[in-house]
Amino acid sequence: MADIFELNDTRTHPVDVQRAPGLTRIVLSSPPANALSMAMMEAILSALRDAAADKTNRVVIIAAEGKLFSAGHDLKELTARRGDADRGRAFFAATMRKCSELMQAIVRHPTPVIAEGAGLATAAGCQLVASCDLAIASEEAHFCTPGVNIGLFCSTPMVALSRNLSRKHAMEMLLTGETIDARTAREFGLINRVVPPEYLGTIVGKYATTIASKSPVTVKIGKEAFYRQAEMGLADAYDYAASVMTENMLARDAEEGIGAFLEKRKPEWKGE
Repeated sequence: MADIFELNDTRTHPVDVQRAPGLTRIVLSSPPANALSMAMMEAILSALRDAAADKTNRVVIIAAEGKLFSAGHDLKELTARRGDADRGRAFFAATMRKCSELMQAIVRHPTPVIAEGAGLATAAGCQLVASCDLAIASEEAHFCTPGVNIGLFCSTPMVALSRNLSRKHAMEMLLTGETIDARTAREFGLINRVVPPEYLGTIVGKYATTIASKSPVTVKIGKEAFYRQAEMGLADAYDYAASVMTENMLARDAEEGIGAFLEKRKPEWKGE
């Protein structure tokens, strides 16, 4: 899939932002760890904001260079602040707030976000994968939340894990800190598919282009509704979903799509 982006690459360390028609690919480009330092998180956020502002963008892909997708927070950066007068409290809090901002920006992004996992994703790196709408992983990928092993429970990764995995599976990862392989991650619900490494880009590209071919306004409405209803009780969720569908029915793209289906032709989306 990389060849469809190569004419539009723009590197802004520590990420490489690649663009193709309808697609934005954000590549973590600070190997070997691709750690979520403050600079890395702000760079990803900036790329996400740019993609959201681009009215032609339909899908965002988050990938990484090297053998590690991301090792999570930059422990060296955090440890260096223990010499501050407050023993690092202010910087630690700022880092965790920035991480929370990043994960929520993915969930609230107007377009679907796909994680392309080719290597190890640990701690906040695993959280990044879990926060994406879809996640496709190589057979060589592994995942873990090992904070418990070093006296720092993965509490913020827990938020994403507990909303994607069953409670038992999430707690297994959080309490043991053990690494799981890609197939186990799929069984747990952390990722969607496991593919041979040589086909990872192709499969991610297929997902991205398939989604990009849909009505952008419909996908935006659907993604927002999915996450909002998930936080509601059953009755409230149905009331909310019914109101969303009513408004969606009034959208021009719904009118066009239903008409095209009935007339057995391909729809022409207007994005409204």
